Order: sequence, then structure tokens, then C-alpha cells
Amino acid sequence: MTQKTCAACDCPLDDTAINVKLGGRTVEVCCEECATKLKEAYVSASTKE
Repeated sequence: MTQKTCAACDCPLDDTAINVKLGGRTVEVCCEECATKLKEAYVSASTKE
């Protein structure tokens, strides 16, 4: 099943979707801004103990 909304903001995805790899899993986002936010959130969450 293909993801149809941005993993960061839930906006609908189109042909310009960007693949972001996080912890061995690939998710799709709608723009470079969302890609950056998602990567930063992942790093922040994975460094907390």
C-alpha cells in the first residue's frame, strides 16, 4: 500500500514527493522543509534516554 499523505504534515502527496530514510525505514514527505523537520524530530527522539 502506497502512502498518500506527507509523513510530517499529512498534506496529500503528488509526483514531487521526497523519500526520507529514517532508521532503516523510508517515508515520503511533500517538500524539503518537511524532510528537514522529520529528520530533526527523528534525531531528537532517538537521542533521548
